[in-house]
Amino acid sequence: MKKTLKKILGSSLSEIISKTIISYSIKRVVKESKRSNLNAEDAIELLFSKKGKFIRPWQHRKEILELAKLLEARKPKTILEIGTASGGTLFLSALLADSNALIVSIDLEFGMYGGGYPSWKIPLYNSFAKNNQKIELIRGDSHSKLVKDQFLKTLHNKKIDYLFIDGDHTYEGVKEDFEFYSKYLSDNAIVAFHDIVSDKAENPDHFVSVLWNEIKNKYPHFEFINDSTQSKLGLGVLIIKNL
Repeated sequence: MKKTLKKILGSSLSEIISKTIISYSIKRVVKESKRSNLNAEDAIELLFSKKGKFIRPWQHRKEILELAKLLEARKPKTILEIGTASGGTLFLSALLADSNALIVSIDLEFGMYGGGYPSWKIPLYNSFAKNNQKIELIRGDSHSKLVKDQFLKTLHNKKIDYLFIDGDHTYEGVKEDFEFYSKYLSDNAIVAFHDIVSDKAENPDHFVSVLWNEIKNKYPHFEFINDSTQSKLGLGVLIIKNL
């Protein structure tokens, strides 16, 4: 859509029109979600409908539905998401979390793995909050001291019930995210990793699978994989007790 608009209207005008269309679409989805109390299946149906195309998560529908069911059953009160991108997983968390939940997103602008939503999306993402929920958007590198300090200030001595890791996909990067932020988990918390299936490209750049295979058997865990032959994607969930 963007390339076609640029050819016809020029870069600046096409960006304004694209922003307007995306904003309207996301507002429409948020409004619809708040008209009724959606369950996990309803939420996924909305995200993967034509209406949800600008907010749809970069996930296989079958995989994220299973994660959504876990969230629905647990209704986490404190959530940290590392990697937000188009906003679909953040939206899903808000829909299925406790009505008083604190939901924190850390996302790196111009991140090499597809992250970095533009600043004009900030009010849209804040609008995902329902009832008495609070959404905090931290834009920066999850590995930096500045971001870590900002996160701890935002957490304000709470414990994380649900940690979603979908930021840096290098082995070192995802390991650092897990090791640092898991120190602040509540008892019996869940930690979800995206892209646990190996990257089968000729020159792979996703290595979440390496860490996942190292640590998964240390905890009760689930794997949600659409097709065993696929490259990347797949969701892995750990149940962390008494860290």
